[in-house]
Amino acid sequence: MKRRDFIVKASQSGIVLSTLGLYACKNSKEENQASLKKNDLFFKISLAQWSLHRALFDKKMDALDFAAKSRSFGCEGLEYVNAFFKDKATDKAYLKEMNTRANAEGQQNVLIMVDGEGALAHADTKARLQAIKNHHKWVDAAHFLGCHAIRVNLAGGVDKTDAAKAAVNSLEQLSEYAKGANINILVENHGGFSSNGEWMFKVFSKVKQDNCGTLPDFGNFCITKDEARNCLEAYNRYKGMEELLPFAKAVSAKSYAFDDKGNETTIDYHRMMKMVKDANYKGFVGIEFEGTKVSEDRGIALTRDLLIKVGKQLS
Repeated sequence: MKRRDFIVKASQSGIVLSTLGLYACKNSKEENQASLKKNDLFFKISLAQWSLHRALFDKKMDALDFAAKSRSFGCEGLEYVNAFFKDKATDKAYLKEMNTRANAEGQQNVLIMVDGEGALAHADTKARLQAIKNHHKWVDAAHFLGCHAIRVNLAGGVDKTDAAKAAVNSLEQLSEYAKGANINILVENHGGFSSNGEWMFKVFSKVKQDNCGTLPDFGNFCITKDEARNCLEAYNRYKGMEELLPFAKAVSAKSYAFDDKGNETTIDYHRMMKMVKDANYKGFVGIEFEGTKVSEDRGIALTRDLLIKVGKQLS
């Protein structure tokens, strides 16, 4: 039985599973505090593995412990990053263990964020076709894990018009492959042309596959950066969200820093989440903390609390 089916049947049978009954995320230290019920928010909260990238890259945390970590914050879903199990895409034993860990912690595998497999808007057709093929194994892995999607990047373009044509072609081909596995192909605003909301809107207006969409990220609207990674050209994040949300099948709540009231200092979360609600989006919103002023655990908790506060105001 799939996890989703189990959860539905369990709730219908009156089985109370405290971990799955949480809509609001909470730390294990706060487990005796009153929790929110699912109907208090219009969305579910997942945790993006990238929020823990420092701990994972520094080997202070094992990637297989991600499900337990997510549960400790009370989150319901897992958004994996392929960089943390790069050589395991076809390792069924490892993927099975990932499923076992997720089930044990009452977590739903949501998606895999895929990087480093080639540019899907590349000007060179041969390179682009190879990139499409490189993503197939991650579609298969996502299917094995019970995810609903993989997130890909539309990088590699030089000319805006040509890149859009290449992007549509790549997405059509990859989505056709993923259709048989019941996997969605999602594109995040992730630099270059993909951080231009108008460009993305035009691309997705031409994609015909139903299992292809966007993963709007609150923070990734920098189009070009200098060698020091400083943003040289940025797109208006709120305009960009409006252009991406009509095609959204996932949402990423990026965060960097917070004031003493718990508000994100660069992103208006209330405005963002109102747009999400107005778009009639009711799926997972993934916590993706990228800040450096507080620990990763603290950043995740602050993002979680802000999502809960704003979600209650809008519900």
